[in-house]
This record gives sequence, structure tokens and C-alpha cells, in this order.
Amino acid sequence: MNSVENKGRRKPDWLKIRLPQGKLSADVGNIVRRHGLHTICSSGRCPNQGKCWGCGTATFMICGDVCTRACRFCNVKTGRPAPLDAGEPEHIARSVQLLTLKHAVITSVDRDDLPDLGAAHWVQVLKTVKKENPDTTIEALIPDFQGNNELINLLLNVHPEVASHNLETVRRLTKQVRSRATYDVSLNVIRQIAASGVIAKSGIMLGLGETRDEILETMDDLLAAGCNVMTIGQYLQPAKTNIAVCEYVHPDIFAEYGKIGKDRGFRHVESGPLVRSSYHAEKHVK
Repeated sequence: MNSVENKGRRKPDWLKIRLPQGKLSADVGNIVRRHGLHTICSSGRCPNQGKCWGCGTATFMICGDVCTRACRFCNVKTGRPAPLDAGEPEHIARSVQLLTLKHAVITSVDRDDLPDLGAAHWVQVLKTVKKENPDTTIEALIPDFQGNNELINLLLNVHPEVASHNLETVRRLTKQVRSRATYDVSLNVIRQIAASGVIAKSGIMLGLGETRDEILETMDDLLAAGCNVMTIGQYLQPAKTNIAVCEYVHPDIFAEYGKIGKDRGFRHVESGPLVRSSYHAEKHVK
């Protein structure tokens, strides 16, 4: 694999990040702050924040900004979350309207502390956004809800145009990278999404020590589960407490995986060093 090992070296040039800039980017930030909203763009330190916000797009994170899990790749705060905000559905819907979004991506922290794991709140957010923005398509980037089919169906019955759940990494590395989620439970979530008729989407990160064969195996597992759209991006260590990067994968290798994914049968593949699960998300509706 043509890549750069991470042994105290600086990040390669292809991983230089463009910071938020321009009036539209500032407008997005102001709206998010004004309504007390959380975005995975900021909480997850997404490298595409500048590009997406500069286009008037943001991925909203609901159910608070504290997660009940402690995945080693993630920079979202972990601990005991605050109670759910009853006004959040309306705030999200209003913000989507103010930003005149054609496509909105909504995700959440895991809420294992709640009896329904946050499913009812998710449903209320999706319904409110749809009601107040009937021309806006929606991607729901959902947690695994501990594999509870009934809770997942509650969300799918609201009919988001795309439902996404990330495998994050290959089977062998799952226990090292994710705190509670399992590879097979996540595959079952994707299988349930596909069976509902909603576009099923998932993503993985490279640079955690996976092999080429494992990446191809993961592609085949996703396709067998009915996944339509796949994203492949470079893992970037957001903080010293997170798991270290094993390698920086060259853009040419990402391009090769993108072609392989298309040839294997995915309807759409986003593959590149700075790709994240909601990168070019509006394209995945088609």
C-alpha cells in the first residue's frame, strides 16, 4: 500500500485543512450558536467544516453534545449527558429553514442512559424538520440503538431519504476502535435500513492498521447487507487521548478503493483522505 507511516512525522500535504471562511460560513456558525445547537462539524473537528459551512451546509448533532460511549477514534465528549432539550426539534427545523438547506444531515450522540435510547426524540426531530421544510431531503446518520429493531423502525417509519450507520472500521479492529458497538450489530442495522426501502449508507476510516483484504471484505459485507452508498476517509487523531494514526494513506489509494467499490456494486462511493460520512451528502439521495 502506498502510504506514509505515522512515526512522529508531520501530516502529508494532502491532509492540509482549510479553515472556515467567508460570510456564508460565518452565517452558519452564527445560526448554530444563536439556537444553542450542536454540530458534528465542530464537536468532531471535521476537516471539511470550512468547505461545508462555506456552502451553507452543516450536519446537526441532536440529543446533546455528551455521549454515553467512549470510542477511541471520536472527539465528542463522553460522560453523563444532560436531559433532552424539548425545544430542540423546533430549533433544528428553524435552523434548516434559515439556512435554506436543500439537504439536511442529522446525527446524534449515543444515549444509552435513556429507556428508549433517544428514539422518540429522534422521531420528533425528523418529523418537525420534514413538516417545516417539506422540500428539504434528510439523511439520518443514526447510532446502533443497541441493535433494537423496534426502535430503529420508529425512525425509518418517518422515511428519511437516506439512513446511514457507520461501521467505522474493519471487523478485526472494531473492539480496539469502538467502545460498545459491534461489527455484526452494525451490519444488522444497515440490513434493516436497506430492507425498509430507505437508501442505506455506511462509512469506514483508513489508517488504523487495516489491510487491503480487510477493506475489500468490509465492502463485500456492506453490499451483502444491502448498502447503497459507502464513504471511505482518512482517520485523523483529534486529540492525544484518541487512538493513534498507523498510516496516512495516499490519495491515489483512496481513488483506487473508490473505483473498486463502484465496480463491486455500490451506487455511490466517496473515497478520499478528507472524506467524512456527510461529505457531499446531497449527492447520496439520488
